[in-house]
Amino acid sequence: MEKVKDAGNIYKRNVKKAMNFWYVYMVRCRDGSLYTGITTNIFRRLGEHNSDREGARYTRSRRPVRLVYMEQGGTRSEASKREYALKKMTKKAKEQLIAAKPLTL
Repeated sequence: MEKVKDAGNIYKRNVKKAMNFWYVYMVRCRDGSLYTGITTNIFRRLGEHNSDREGARYTRSRRPVRLVYMEQGGTRSEASKREYALKKMTKKAKEQLIAAKPLTL
């Protein structure tokens, strides 16, 4: 591990790391299916899902996708655990979650 003598650099890295929140999101694909993922930037990721070269393989053939649900997940680990829990839910349960927490941007 690299030792940094400048306390200011340590502070800047820790602040940047602390501001790097992870989000769990769901997008609805053209065929009505739901895709769940995590990201640090919802709008960048949504653009990637709808772009020609980026985004998940699952969404590439199901464009366009639109954001229907998101929540702040905290750390990457916490977001990944929540993503896993959402992916285990039935589609009916996911639809109820989406309906209970309408997305306002």
